[in-house]
Amino acid sequence: MINKIRTAEEAVADIKDGASIMVAGFLGTGTPEILIDALVKKGVKHLTIIANDGGLPEAVTGTTDRGVAKLLSAGMVDHIIASHVGMNPIIGKGMNEGTLQCTLVPQGTLAEKIRAAGAGLGGVLTPTGVGTIIQTGEKVSTGEREISISEKKEVLNIDGKDYLLEKPLHADFAFCRASICDNYGNFSCKKATKNFNHVMAMAADTVLLASEKIVEVGEVDVDTFTTAGVYVKYIVGGEEPWQI
Repeated sequence: MINKIRTAEEAVADIKDGASIMVAGFLGTGTPEILIDALVKKGVKHLTIIANDGGLPEAVTGTTDRGVAKLLSAGMVDHIIASHVGMNPIIGKGMNEGTLQCTLVPQGTLAEKIRAAGAGLGGVLTPTGVGTIIQTGEKVSTGEREISISEKKEVLNIDGKDYLLEKPLHADFAFCRASICDNYGNFSCKKATKNFNHVMAMAADTVLLASEKIVEVGEVDVDTFTTAGVYVKYIVGGEEPWQI
């Protein structure tokens, strides 16, 4: 069997400037912090990050940045595609100054766009965003500049109802986090840490998995796992137990 076990530094070694990376998690819950830390240490730049949010900054946690906030604080991100960015002031500041592009996607739509990429679909149809700037792509004035937060969408009318065509969302890499996995990469996530982990594992060229616990293939019932290891390229152990 192929040895997929790596250190965090080895796992992120192939990530270059300008890469697109999906980062699972919801405000740090379910985010593979060990991979984020290794990438910050590597110091790549000009990344496109696809995530639910901008993580939690130190000012909010009272201790340290969590999740995507670490990448933003390090100045590594040029473009973030996310649903919820209000918790991290770095994003608003970067948008106002013109140093950071932000594309806002409704949360359910974001999940479906990612799922569509993993399933090989040409897109999904949703009524969410019809009649808003998500549809029209109109620029928004911040008082300092006009910014774009969405591209104009194609509208299809089906049985008298308008839907937006949302195209699949794919990335070069996906950072996923498991509660338990085997050494082939079959994995599962507990409770709230599930969020985007399973759909992102299917929608990137290279999937890096950080896990709290790693077992041998066959050591636990295969029904323990919800995502197949065939998607996973490298596995990193030592992820800290989940804390909300």
